[in-house]
Amino acid sequence: MNLPDIGIIEAICTACYGDSFAVLGMHADGALSVRAFLPDATACVVIEQASGRRLAALTMIDARGLFAGTIPRRKKPFTYQLAVSWGEQEVLLDDPYRFAPILGEMDVWLLAEGTHHRPFEKLGAHPQQIDGIDGVAFAVWAPNAQRVAVVGDFNGWDGRRHGMRLRQECGVWEIFLPAVPLGACYKFEILSMDGGRNLKADPYAFAAELRPGTASVVAGCPSKVAEFKGREAANNAPIAIYEVHLASWRCVPEEDQRCLNWHELAAQLLPYVKELGFTHLELLPISEFPFDGSWGYQPLGLYAPTARFGTAADFSYFVQAAHAMDLGVLLDWVPGHFPSDSFGLALFDGTPLFEHSDPREGFHHDWKTLIYNYGRNEVKNYLIGNALYWIERFGVDGLRVDAVASMLYRDYSRPAGQWLPNEFGGRENLQAIAFLREMSEVLASECPHAVTFAEESTSFPGVTRAAKQGGLGFNYKWNMGWMHDSLGYMHLDPIYRQHHHNQMTFSLMYAFDEQFVLPLSHDEVVHGKGSILSRMHGDTWQQFASLRAYYAFMWAHPGKKLLFMGSEWAQIREWSHQHSLDWHLLESAWHRGVQALVRDLNHNYQSQPALYEMDASPSGFKWIVGDDALNSVFVFTRHAADSNDFVLVISNFTPEVRHAYRTGVPLAGRYIEIINTDSTYYQGSNVGNGECQTDTIVSHQYPQSISITIPPLATLYLKWLGE
Repeated sequence: MNLPDIGIIEAICTACYGDSFAVLGMHADGALSVRAFLPDATACVVIEQASGRRLAALTMIDARGLFAGTIPRRKKPFTYQLAVSWGEQEVLLDDPYRFAPILGEMDVWLLAEGTHHRPFEKLGAHPQQIDGIDGVAFAVWAPNAQRVAVVGDFNGWDGRRHGMRLRQECGVWEIFLPAVPLGACYKFEILSMDGGRNLKADPYAFAAELRPGTASVVAGCPSKVAEFKGREAANNAPIAIYEVHLASWRCVPEEDQRCLNWHELAAQLLPYVKELGFTHLELLPISEFPFDGSWGYQPLGLYAPTARFGTAADFSYFVQAAHAMDLGVLLDWVPGHFPSDSFGLALFDGTPLFEHSDPREGFHHDWKTLIYNYGRNEVKNYLIGNALYWIERFGVDGLRVDAVASMLYRDYSRPAGQWLPNEFGGRENLQAIAFLREMSEVLASECPHAVTFAEESTSFPGVTRAAKQGGLGFNYKWNMGWMHDSLGYMHLDPIYRQHHHNQMTFSLMYAFDEQFVLPLSHDEVVHGKGSILSRMHGDTWQQFASLRAYYAFMWAHPGKKLLFMGSEWAQIREWSHQHSLDWHLLESAWHRGVQALVRDLNHNYQSQPALYEMDASPSGFKWIVGDDALNSVFVFTRHAADSNDFVLVISNFTPEVRHAYRTGVPLAGRYIEIINTDSTYYQGSNVGNGECQTDTIVSHQYPQSISITIPPLATLYLKWLGE
């Protein structure tokens, strides 16, 4: 019997040998031999699978459970099983070390080259059948590890039992484990070159334990969505996004504030969003994350829908239900950084594999997290594959990419001396820029229906320009400048607004440089900022009136719309992820009025092409009165492709009624109010005009004009009815 030397035996028994397949299993090394490491077993017999004959009893050559023996009168390997005894119990097992490599040559080539855009189809845990045997194929990228083993509740979390095979060409470790069931928990035990041993969750896991558990869960890759049926998100289409943190949208108080699951959310959230007239739903990150207080922005399971709301199948049901209502589903996506939890990606194989080795490149000071090494092909494909995964496997309509500004600049939020310049001495992160461009190009090619949004707060050029034209390739960019300026203006006492008039007009200087979304997001209602309502100046009446006027101004301003949950009915307190929204506020007419206005703004927005069709063109907007700082009045028109299809918008951001206010208008004839935020229907004072008729007084370079009454702290929309 050809036995391993004593050093190899010791290494196998202590989980230190990195080439288990070279020793264990069946080998034709002179005689046909079989070796198996079965801790705590008392006996092991080799059985021919085809006939069921017991061919040879293996000898225990080490008391820790290493068995070996030869098969008499056999020279060629054959399919076999092991009858293993633990005490008086005998169990028939399929030896994982008798199976051929899992990865095909093309997969190995693409993974090594870093051009496998769907690495999730091979890496991770994939239930499958090999040689008629049901089991799970495990594969993980850990090129610098001494040894990797799969551990889980199916092998007693014993790292000695299932050491994996290293595919040297691509740094991937693999093994097929028979009889591992769906729902099994597992991790990878990784022995690093310095002798350290760590348990790591699977970067490509399709499911994970509910916190505080940190294990990956065998779930299998979701099937590809056969046909895309989402909501159109072209620049000439209306887009009004309702942003949601699912765990605190609505809780079940009688069940200790339990958050709703995907089926409950489909039954409650989707009809609510649809009735309010939003076109899209944006979910704060739903990739698995360990800490509730991160709101999902510190994910450690990019491929696993969080167990907080149910399974991947449940999430798929939710997306399909949204599409059935003609609602698009957008996901917040976080490719900019990841937390340093020991079970996650940090020092994954004992080396900085996913992150940079130098903290001046790899440590994020704001969030105390690690930054992906975008210069490594395998890392880029891990992220690009993840973008494709959510779109192709669940049918989501698009991704809002978090913290793009922090990705673009090496000195982002870093003091002098704490960052490294790029190869040309500049501050731009060239690898991150290349990654974003490649991601955009891949999505544009593979999923042309999908839409991407960049949270980008700087003046980086060409965020929404095609990558082939030197841009980043996003479809939309959040207009953070408009948000900061306009909220700052609304926070002022109306007496002083005349001195800050440009805060409401400046955004039109650059409104068509990019394709924008106007965001009033979760970031504006946390960290001591208060709610959107609390940012309005004055007493209760003024705050609610100002909020209504502000929302109508926003819905008329060029750019798509985004509103965080609770803001649609003027949540009073600052948002907290630990508590459900204050739904009881809707018992108040004040709050119902704001909700009714948001609903009417959305439905009006979708019914008026002038408010969205020319969002990306200067011809879709025209100032009529942009310089009346003394009265804090703004008048402009929004135009459709048909220039005669327009909406006249008038805002008064003081509590004074403006009587007989004259403004020029593009066409002579009758005008009718289609939105008046001061209507009693919205709890306003009901000052208004109804229908107006032009006269021939020249005003604002137009040969005709109207004289109207502008309500206090209000915005009006007027529609031309013809001559």
